[in-house]
Amino acid sequence: MKFYTADLCDKYPEHVHVLAPILKSYGGAKRVMGQIVTVKLSGSNKTLIELLKSEGAGQIAVVDVEAKFTAVVGDNLMKFAHENNWAGIIINGYVRDTKNTKEIDVGLFALGTCPKKTMEACEGSLHVRIHFGGIDFNEGDYLYADRDGIIVSATPLEM
Repeated sequence: MKFYTADLCDKYPEHVHVLAPILKSYGGAKRVMGQIVTVKLSGSNKTLIELLKSEGAGQIAVVDVEAKFTAVVGDNLMKFAHENNWAGIIINGYVRDTKNTKEIDVGLFALGTCPKKTMEACEGSLHVRIHFGGIDFNEGDYLYADRDGIIVSATPLEM
């Protein structure tokens, strides 16, 4: 799975959408690619937990919590993601336990860190269009992330 987002942008300038440089890497995998599964959370991360406990088959969960300043993912959710073959998690929000999340071989990109976890009890939505960082994330699109950035394409890109 060797690719560089910069090379993909050069090769497919009309097919890729580049996320604004708002996210940082907090996972053990520094380069990830896979199809997108979208999750919209308005409080509790219960819906995300259930998703990460299901088979990921190399997919990437793209999570929108509208940049709410509480941690959505920590080392326990990263362990679920790793055990169930998720390639990565992209969050328009915050994470915690980063000393441990950086040791787990799953990509994790977020706005930053927050030690406080979310406590609200409410359901989220799966398989919905999400927009943040200047681009749309659609269920089934392809996401590529590395040290240079995060890009999305409606179709898979050949390296």
